[in-house]
Amino acid sequence: VQLQASGGGLVQTGDSLRLSCVASGPFLSSWSVGWVRQGPGKERKLVANIRWGAGTTYYPDSVKGRFTISRDKGKKSVFLQMDSLKPEDTAVYYCAAGTSIGEYLVWGQGTQVTVSS
Repeated sequence: VQLQASGGGLVQTGDSLRLSCVASGPFLSSWSVGWVRQGPGKERKLVANIRWGAGTTYYPDSVKGRFTISRDKGKKSVFLQMDSLKPEDTAVYYCAAGTSIGEYLVWGQGTQVTVSS
């Protein structure tokens, strides 16, 4: 499976963006698909995860209430709706998939999100 992420861009504080991740093949129902970001000079951090089969989601406190992850099984796609964006959300965002949350085996290329103040 290969992943293709898109949807990044330059926005202002308070704006919204929707990232998309399309898979070249099917995910196993037990797999988890997540969005991980890496800001300038920072470590990679998970910002959202969804269980492909059950649809259960996880968010860290830093984005809870602002970010929403969803999936479209038919389109083999995962989306990240980001609202009320802040400058600290500026990062390269990667979609990734694997057997459990945080244990990602497949990574897509990143998409840059820049939030200006």
